[in-house]
Amino acid sequence: MLIPRTIRVLPILALACGLTLKASAAQAQASAPTPASAPASAPSTSTDLFLMAGSDLDRPGTLPRANYNIGIGHTFGFLKKDPIGDELTFAYTYENAGTHGFLHTRYGEHSEQVGVMKNFAIHGTQVVSGYTWIQTGITTYTGYSSLSNHLDTGLSIGAIVHLSFHSSIWIQESYSKVVTVPWYTTSSIGYTYSW
Repeated sequence: MLIPRTIRVLPILALACGLTLKASAAQAQASAPTPASAPASAPSTSTDLFLMAGSDLDRPGTLPRANYNIGIGHTFGFLKKDPIGDELTFAYTYENAGTHGFLHTRYGEHSEQVGVMKNFAIHGTQVVSGYTWIQTGITTYTGYSSLSNHLDTGLSIGAIVHLSFHSSIWIQESYSKVVTVPWYTTSSIGYTYSW
């Protein structure tokens, strides 16, 4: 019995189509991104413990004063798009409030401040980022016959040099104003540990 030519060719066409489909599927699977190759997303929250040392320059004039700061801040993921800040902070600052001397006199200025910090990336680098920081709190002058409490407000801008995920160096310039006291600026550098 003779098999028509078209029927004899059909198995060969089916085999060729099957091999082509199988090769196309393998190629598509190889080019698809795998979960391991997908970029890791940055953590949405972090906590920073910072220690900073600097010098105030009281205005008017250029009289230097010691300024030491310790604090903690926590970044909240849901505040990432907030234009004012994404990190809430609490800090304690000691400043020399005497008429002379840099490191310490019996006259001190002790401030407890809450603040909000905005962290932002700097285009073209992952090693350095920037931040702005708004703080307000109560400052207490000690060493006088009576304690004197005042409202203290500060604005800062700074750069963060990332040494690793956990360690960084902060460099900042601040403008501060205490009610009834002339304004002053502070240049500081410090170390921050993050987790």
